[in-house]
Amino acid sequence: MTRRFGWLAVLVVGLALFALVYQTLIHTQNLNFVPAMILLGASVMPATFMTYVASRGGRWRVPASVVAGTALFGGVLGTVVAGQLEYDTLRALGTVPVIAVGLAEEGAKLLVPALLVFLLPRMPSYTALLGHRNALDPSDGVIIGVAVGMGFAVLETMGYAFVAIVSRGGIGGVEQLLFIRGLLSPVGHAAWTGLTSAALWRWAAGARHGARNFVLFYLVAAALHATWDGAGSLPVMAVVACVSAYGLLHEMHRSTLAQPPGLAAPTG
Repeated sequence: MTRRFGWLAVLVVGLALFALVYQTLIHTQNLNFVPAMILLGASVMPATFMTYVASRGGRWRVPASVVAGTALFGGVLGTVVAGQLEYDTLRALGTVPVIAVGLAEEGAKLLVPALLVFLLPRMPSYTALLGHRNALDPSDGVIIGVAVGMGFAVLETMGYAFVAIVSRGGIGGVEQLLFIRGLLSPVGHAAWTGLTSAALWRWAAGARHGARNFVLFYLVAAALHATWDGAGSLPVMAVVACVSAYGLLHEMHRSTLAQPPGLAAPTG
């Protein structure tokens, strides 16, 4: 019971800490509290969702240390590579179409999952749970992808908040930006990278039509991302959010039910 509702504790404690820092900042006008406000505001909802996914999966075999490292390195590497690709495209074409942004960011976020596809089967702590060496459990691709997506979302939100403070000359409205982006992150970066990472894992595990399905999921994720970025109306964003959320929840359910490789179902 405690494990299943751990996400609620993360949410309550995180919001309480954010409120404490924010009220102290308002009361004292001490700018030293701004970084803490941005960090907490950007990370509370992603950390809550990450805890929720970990508690609901039931079959994730990736060590917690790897998940945490994946969120950090995947987020940093993803934002840096995506930013460089978008910058190069801007210099070459004079503008960055939203579809180019979607392709660049969704591709950059897959760098760490692709690396872990090769590294995890060589980790004794991981392969011992699967029953034999050089095995991959496709369900683990989901939590790896969600971790990268959440790390990416946190860093991106912190960047937006910093730019908003500098451009406005104050913190007015930044708390709303942090809240909205944090609330929407599970149906954005987490969902898109979770789905593509799961497809990558299935391809690496030898699933039938694995390569074709991975390319399809990648293109769908990039299209959803581009539609989200280019949407000029709330109904369009709501549709994208619903499709993304349904896809991730369906993948989580599918991964939980799937039989992991190397572990035969019990007989008679």
